[in-house]
Amino acid sequence: MTQRTQEQRLLLEQLKQVADGLAKTFAPFCEVVVHDLLDPSHAVLAIHNNLSGREVGHPATELGLARIMDAEFEQVIANYPNSFSDGRQVKSTSIGIKDSDGRYIAALCMNVDLTVFQGFQGMLNQFVDIQMAPPAKESLDPTGADAIRARIDEFAARLATTPRALKAEDRRTLVKELKAEGLLELRRAMEIVAAHLGVSRASVYSYAK
Repeated sequence: MTQRTQEQRLLLEQLKQVADGLAKTFAPFCEVVVHDLLDPSHAVLAIHNNLSGREVGHPATELGLARIMDAEFEQVIANYPNSFSDGRQVKSTSIGIKDSDGRYIAALCMNVDLTVFQGFQGMLNQFVDIQMAPPAKESLDPTGADAIRARIDEFAARLATTPRALKAEDRRTLVKELKAEGLLELRRAMEIVAAHLGVSRASVYSYAK
């Protein structure tokens, strides 16, 4: 085992704290490992949310050995495909840590177990799947609501803004145009306009006078 300098010991200790914080944040889906590259035969210095079955004192990985051999090796390798020994799919990120001499002394590795998320994805896909169309067209939106919103969006776009960012004078002009076009006669028109503009219905009534 290589004798460590005070700087290297400090970096390793701080890295252990970072790993602990990350592990608590992303538990239980993300394994976080600190590798001591100054002792490749016993590189695993700390392991949190153990998903791989490794233990403290296990040797360095191929990636760790590559960093030991080459100080110019890529420092951050993010979101690369990996797998645990039992075949579970993993998304891994490895961050090399250098000392002031530019030598790799450690690595922080995060391994996310994708099987849980793939299960979530499957359930979500099943949940949002629409099997067939009803025998008659149906909408849960009140009649004319889409037309009112589209007209408001068109008006705002002409002014290069959004409906909720319209100034009071612009909202007044808009509502008068809606009234002239008969859109305020539609069911719940005032409520729809107010919601889309982000104002009260009382304001819309005052604009329409």
